[in-house]
Amino acid sequence: MKYTQWIITFANGFRISETVVTSWIIMAGIIIAALLLTRNLKPVPTTKRQIMLEYVVGSLRDLVKGNMGNDIEKRMPNILPYLGSLLLFFACSNLIGLLGFKSPTTDVDTTLAWALMTVFLIYYEGMRAKGLGYWKGLLEPIPIMLPLNIVSEFATPISLTFRPFGNILGGTVIMGLLYQLLGFISTLIPNVSIPFLQLVIPVPLHLYFDLFAGCLQAFIFIMLTMVFVSNAVE
Repeated sequence: MKYTQWIITFANGFRISETVVTSWIIMAGIIIAALLLTRNLKPVPTTKRQIMLEYVVGSLRDLVKGNMGNDIEKRMPNILPYLGSLLLFFACSNLIGLLGFKSPTTDVDTTLAWALMTVFLIYYEGMRAKGLGYWKGLLEPIPIMLPLNIVSEFATPISLTFRPFGNILGGTVIMGLLYQLLGFISTLIPNVSIPFLQLVIPVPLHLYFDLFAGCLQAFIFIMLTMVFVSNAVE
């Protein structure tokens, strides 16, 4: 079976993959949820919904300030919405596999796009803080280190891309092989027409691969983003 599955094909040959469609579904769900949860907000919260939202946003703000400094919102006013949106979309992309969809994170194009956005943010904020002097860092601590420093610059998007991609894809492959094995074992049991083993045994593994590992990779990604951006502007 081919890795990329094309589910929409136009007459001119233009095709849309399953990953893109799933990403659209996730974005639509996030937008609808945001519209519903942010209606009728008040300066002083009076509903559990608003209290919960303020707690989540406040926790994220404390996390960002703890890693990037208390004045980060003044220096980079858009960093909190960026990290929050990235974390939410990343987590939903990993968790949507529980609903039977293909996780966009199992497509390297998705993680590469996230990594390139973060790398662009790193360079943009670094140059905004230091100007062209930002690139002098490639000559530190001594000019002879220039080749190694250039290699490390390429290593950043590569590591950001393949860490979540490899972890989530590995879990998906393991679960697929497990389902095939359990289905085969179920056929060996006489007078059983339902693959009941597939309904029970994979549940704890789903909790680990899809829930725990998925959310963990999303958290690690934004933590690395904060570290790289902080190093660029300091």
